[in-house]
Amino acid sequence: MNRLKYFLLLAMCFSLSQAVAQRTIIHCGKLIDGVSDNVMTQMSVIVEGNKIVAVEKGYTRAKKEDTVIDLKGKTVMPGLMDMHVHIEGESSPARQLQTYTLNPADIAYNAQVYAGRTLMAGFTTVRDLGGTGVNVALRKAINAGKVQGPRIYTAEKTIATTGGHGDPTNGAKMALMGDPGAAEGVINSEEEARKAVRQRYKNGADVIKITATGGVLSVAKDGQGPQFKMDELKGLVETAREYGFVTAAHAHGDEGMRRAVEAGINSIEHGTFMSESTMDLMIEKGTYYVPTISAGKFVVEKAQIPGFFPAVVVPKALEVGPQIQETFAKAYQKGVKIVFGTDAGVFPHGDNGKEFGYMVEAGMTPMEAIKSATMMAAELLRITDDYGSLSAGKMADIVAVDGDPVKDISVMENVTFVMKDGQVYKD
Repeated sequence: MNRLKYFLLLAMCFSLSQAVAQRTIIHCGKLIDGVSDNVMTQMSVIVEGNKIVAVEKGYTRAKKEDTVIDLKGKTVMPGLMDMHVHIEGESSPARQLQTYTLNPADIAYNAQVYAGRTLMAGFTTVRDLGGTGVNVALRKAINAGKVQGPRIYTAEKTIATTGGHGDPTNGAKMALMGDPGAAEGVINSEEEARKAVRQRYKNGADVIKITATGGVLSVAKDGQGPQFKMDELKGLVETAREYGFVTAAHAHGDEGMRRAVEAGINSIEHGTFMSESTMDLMIEKGTYYVPTISAGKFVVEKAQIPGFFPAVVVPKALEVGPQIQETFAKAYQKGVKIVFGTDAGVFPHGDNGKEFGYMVEAGMTPMEAIKSATMMAAELLRITDDYGSLSAGKMADIVAVDGDPVKDISVMENVTFVMKDGQVYKD
């Protein structure tokens, strides 16, 4: 028995030494923690396993068994978060046709490429606001370590009305249209609204996304009109709340977004023609605004290329696209809570970092833009206990850029170091 205890003790000591060896010390020339408005210099972030255990002033001396990552020439910050992506696809002249030619397996193989690009751009967490359902499988595969990508919080399939932005059969010939219902994310009553939310829960969604107004890229004429009645919105939001979902509403026209805010939606996406009275209402109710300026700029550019978009999309793109940045500037000055989101998938995945420059161009400070993609995004997703800042107890999602983004925001377009869950993916 004593001999057995001896060997058990040796095994425990060996295990302990292995655990200690997992400590990683990151020496940071500059550090943005996601909370403070100050850029700190000569700091060390201590990581054990997949968690941050300490953030210390100065360059902490390493022990023999420690791993040291030298980022003394870089600015280190929390893993970035994009609160509006569509990870399953990208815009192209063939996009409408691909709705009928791509199988789920094709979409899945494409999506893992887009996910990898997104992670390499420094975005360790994304909110995927609608696809075919492949996004749920991709989330599982990433979490299981089968493929590389950001942590995904997905809406699975967006919820729309018949013919509305998000009806998957828009633009199809009559024989293929059918009559999609709650299972497909199309509703026309309060009862169907509740059923659609419950179906998303059953399908594995993390969040709920609705299309409160017409949209730009849907093959339908109206890009602004409200598309839900108040009883339908009530059914959607109440049921989502009961199931613990954070909710998001795509909205370009003011009336549709005002209704969504009144109903208690958590975030407004795009917000193109948002009035000052709706801004005031959002401030009153604590509603977040996710602007997606990048998507607006992209669709304006591509709408001028003959054949890139279906003809019905072009006038909507030319009207909506230029307005988003201007609305962002007004909402920012007004004091609306703004969270970083790009609508990646409308434009190429991996270019998400350009949004920072557009936000600063419209009047936001570089530090505020960075915080909108770190702590503010974590607040919207209700995950601040684990993500959003560099502090002890948080998960080790850490990125770095060359230079100082507070002085030159364009460096956010080239993230040179990426750690997610304590694992280095780009160095």
